[in-house]
Amino acid sequence: MNLRNIAIIAHVDHGKTTLVDALLAQSGVFRANEATVERAMDSNDQERERGITILAKCTSVLWNGKAGETRINIIDTPGHADFGGEVERILGMVDGCVILVDAEEGVMPQTKFVLGKALKLGLRPILCINKVDRAHADPDRVHNEAFDLFAAMGATDEQLDFPHIYASGRSGWATLDLNVPSDNLAPLFDLIVDHVPPPAVQAKVNEPFQMLAVLIESDPFLGRILTGRIAQGKATPGLAIKALNRDGQEIERGRITKVLAFRGLKRQPLDEGSEAGDIVAIAGLSKATVADTLCDMSLDTALPAQPIDPPTISMTVSVNDSPLAGREGSKVQSRVIRDRLLKEAESNVAIRVTESGEKDAFEVAGRGELQLGVLIENMRREGFEVAISRPRVVYQTDPETGERMEPIEDVMIDVDEEFTGVVIEKLSARKAELKDMAPSGAGKTRIQLKSPSRSLIGYQGEFLTDTRGSGVLNRVFSHYEAYKGPIEQQRKGVLVSNSDGETAAYALWNLEERGVMFVGAGEKTYMGMIIGENSRADDLDVNPMKAKQLTNVRASGKDEAIRLTPPRRPTLEQAIAYIEDDELVEVTPLNIRLRKKELNPSFRKKRQKED
Repeated sequence: MNLRNIAIIAHVDHGKTTLVDALLAQSGVFRANEATVERAMDSNDQERERGITILAKCTSVLWNGKAGETRINIIDTPGHADFGGEVERILGMVDGCVILVDAEEGVMPQTKFVLGKALKLGLRPILCINKVDRAHADPDRVHNEAFDLFAAMGATDEQLDFPHIYASGRSGWATLDLNVPSDNLAPLFDLIVDHVPPPAVQAKVNEPFQMLAVLIESDPFLGRILTGRIAQGKATPGLAIKALNRDGQEIERGRITKVLAFRGLKRQPLDEGSEAGDIVAIAGLSKATVADTLCDMSLDTALPAQPIDPPTISMTVSVNDSPLAGREGSKVQSRVIRDRLLKEAESNVAIRVTESGEKDAFEVAGRGELQLGVLIENMRREGFEVAISRPRVVYQTDPETGERMEPIEDVMIDVDEEFTGVVIEKLSARKAELKDMAPSGAGKTRIQLKSPSRSLIGYQGEFLTDTRGSGVLNRVFSHYEAYKGPIEQQRKGVLVSNSDGETAAYALWNLEERGVMFVGAGEKTYMGMIIGENSRADDLDVNPMKAKQLTNVRASGKDEAIRLTPPRRPTLEQAIAYIEDDELVEVTPLNIRLRKKELNPSFRKKRQKED
């Protein structure tokens, strides 16, 4: 049987997962009476809630087209820059890629990032211009933009000769010519089979077994499961194998207990095993992890693993030591938190965990606030209680000059024309440099900037306020540059509780003129907890428990019901981006609270004087 391995790569929200849904449906994966879910590949709870892909996942379809029956292994990848580590490691498993570009939005920063990785590996790309049925779609402009991007990224002549196809993933059709209507995805299937070469490693089917582990997960019944493409030989249940690290040192020996192949949305065990070129998951080892080589006992050389871009942002995750600690979560000890973070770092190569100098605290470095926010949200749902610091950028030192280097990001912003002035003004104050600005149609302007990563920490909320919620900000790590100097932060002060107890509606009603509340009436608070944002620049210690003094005077209008403005409750990402260096976010399964690191106000003032 013919075999093809492809990855679907694109910027966030350009329709990858929806297109995979249509490919699965039209290849006969679902039975006629089977209920199908929208975005079937987004199986994780957070992926469904946020509407984005977080983890790279494998599926496989059988296509009976012009070239006969072909098995196509498809890898759906995340589009958000924070999860770029997922894309980097899976591209080594495939021989070609379908690069999806929105027919209205065109080429975006993450398109550039994923395309650069694919071209570097020598993959043969197919350009799919998706959503051509949108009102403001301009497929010809997007095709030219994509060609310019290929040329700018240093594509070879063979890669520049890429085929292109027009599609509507949601409607489930694709066509090579917009003047020739189509009602299915057969042209895309046939183009994949024609253009993507079969795995070259199929020729090594008679050599000893060897495979590079690319994805890792755990199963309650099978234990550790490692996914990768078989580089040579056959994987059969019962085969004795060993695991080698990148340096070729042996980690462990074991036997393959199960060979699982991707068949549609399910993984099926293969009794007779699988041959070189196929993407499979293997169970049976307990220590081997991502980037390790699984091989026959007779082999001693490790397969080269793709280098992963370094993390750019870090934050401290520590044990929750607030007065309300341990009341809502079941996992609160530093040992349990440490084990969970190390387990995450093992399966997610873009995250790095180190023990910090502080007691019971760990330094977690990743690609961005969203990636770290997703990790903390997962821990919160598992019953963990933790305290999190403000994100900091990961600096590097120039080996030649010894000067401090900071991460720089490419930023692309689409906003209504009336808001361009305020956006450019705010970002220029944060040391961003304007590269390009042009109208993008439908009354919108596209602004391209180069900005230090640290100036974007906490800016998303301010950006949405400035653009009345209509702006779209996309960013992707570009390179390291010399440190740009201090950036003035514009955040207002906060209202801090000065005692422990439950908030009173009367006290909050009186405090509303001071600023915006983060808590409602009848909620537990403690000394040092942040209960709102001050309308001025300085922090203010307030008493949110003060009750109304009762008297025996009954004047008209004296006892009117107190109506409070609903509190502004920050989400986890908003809270992480909002806090300052002397503050923490307390995360429990039931609540997200903001607090000062130093709870006692007299110690806080003393510390400010020392600083």
